[in-house]
Amino acid sequence: MLSQCRISFFPSGAPAGEATRIPFGAAASAFIRLTMWAPPRLLELAGQSLLRNEALAIAALEELPMELFPPLFSAAFAGKHSKTLKAMVQAWPFACLPLGALLKDRQVPPQVFQAVLDGLDVLLAQEVRPRRWKLQMLDLRKTAPQDFWTVWSGTRTSVRSLMEPEAAQPMRKKRKVDDAKMEAKQSLAPVEVLIDLCLKEGGAHDKLLTYLMEKIKQKNGLLRLCCKKLKIFAMPMQNIKLILSMVQLDSIHDLEVNCTWKLSTLAKFSPLLGQMGNLRRLLLSHIHVSTYTSLEKVEQYVSLFTSQFRSLCQLQELYLDSIAFLSGRLDQVLRYLKGPLETLSITNCPLSESDLTYLSQSPSITQLKDLSLCGVSLTNISAEPLQVLLERVSATIQDLDLDECGIMDSQFSTFLPILSRCSQLMTFTFCGNPMSMAVLESLLRHTVGLSKLSHVLYPAPLESYEDVRGTLHLGRLAYVHARLKQMLHELGRPGMVWFSANPCPHCGDRTFYDPEPILCPCYMHA
Repeated sequence: MLSQCRISFFPSGAPAGEATRIPFGAAASAFIRLTMWAPPRLLELAGQSLLRNEALAIAALEELPMELFPPLFSAAFAGKHSKTLKAMVQAWPFACLPLGALLKDRQVPPQVFQAVLDGLDVLLAQEVRPRRWKLQMLDLRKTAPQDFWTVWSGTRTSVRSLMEPEAAQPMRKKRKVDDAKMEAKQSLAPVEVLIDLCLKEGGAHDKLLTYLMEKIKQKNGLLRLCCKKLKIFAMPMQNIKLILSMVQLDSIHDLEVNCTWKLSTLAKFSPLLGQMGNLRRLLLSHIHVSTYTSLEKVEQYVSLFTSQFRSLCQLQELYLDSIAFLSGRLDQVLRYLKGPLETLSITNCPLSESDLTYLSQSPSITQLKDLSLCGVSLTNISAEPLQVLLERVSATIQDLDLDECGIMDSQFSTFLPILSRCSQLMTFTFCGNPMSMAVLESLLRHTVGLSKLSHVLYPAPLESYEDVRGTLHLGRLAYVHARLKQMLHELGRPGMVWFSANPCPHCGDRTFYDPEPILCPCYMHA
């Protein structure tokens, strides 16, 4: 039957308007030659020619070499050939179909998305799956690796090594025992659909996500929704729970909760967090405590939330921003952590001296690379906990952010010698702290020996202001900046970049030196 099929395409050198009729077998051979040796444009023309007749394209899939599936799928995707896409999913000879990598900045066309899922639907309904079918994962992430689709411009060897990792393994003889049950079990192995979820009301993916969830319900475990990266914005908790009930929660590696939640709402979400056993990164922001919540209830909610950290054995990065209940309770958050953190960011949170003392002694910080306490007021806290904290992380810390902490000269002077021992430090920012020129110069001398330190963001020293209202004197600031640059040159580190950054008292924008001043609009219009 297939030997009688014919396709039309324009080979190189054919007169314009003339089509060459070639039997299917010869056309497939020509298509292979184009794949291996011809410029991409010829391959595209061959694929478009085949797709002019969708029935023919679908019939050709049984004999189509696996190397031709990706370019043909790309052409069918670009042309929205839904029937061909549906059939190609059923015959897909690779373990993964990275559909998201084809999207770039585009949304999934609904008809294309439905065609792909319908192809999966047909497969999962079959007791015996097609001979060539190996599909185990449909990757809908836009961040999916591009290599799958771009490797076709390389050699045949590189294609094989990427697409058939199991090909290098030796063939196994069939077992003499009855493997019927095992084969049946393998034939019913679930297919994973991998996505990045962003949950917010009125999101662009609402209809597609609803369609996908319906398919998952219908397949009763044969279609599994997996999510590496989950972001939650404003959405009712009942909707969040409904969606996450369809997700394999242990597949989540990166969670961001960017909601203005009450503590009681966080408590409702906490049991879901505890099921994310493979979580690597957690960002939690803007959790406030209602004035009508009793102290007993607050402790109950906090305990329910913090106890979930027992299950987060893989957690490496923790970001806490504007968490109202944290003061006096940081120990409850950190004590359940199983392993050391690489990143700890506690920003715009009220912390007590006991919190900072516990942090400085916590086993979770022994391998810390990135520490941020931006917006945490340290003015009335003893310098000793911060001194101990920097001592504990001095061997590993690479990025240190102490912006807007209100650190005074006397506190800076206490931990400057320890700062000079942070041998891995690459960036250090401490804007928004009332610092004198003398301490700033001392800081420069203490850190100039740090060979990896390349960028420092410092506040304008007190001598740069005209008055107590914080009116910046640009002439004084320029003098300070030039003096610091001269010091760096004399100390042999002219390449170490220091940028002055200070907020305008009127608009809040910052003035930078890069190397000339970048002024805020207030100064520009003056």
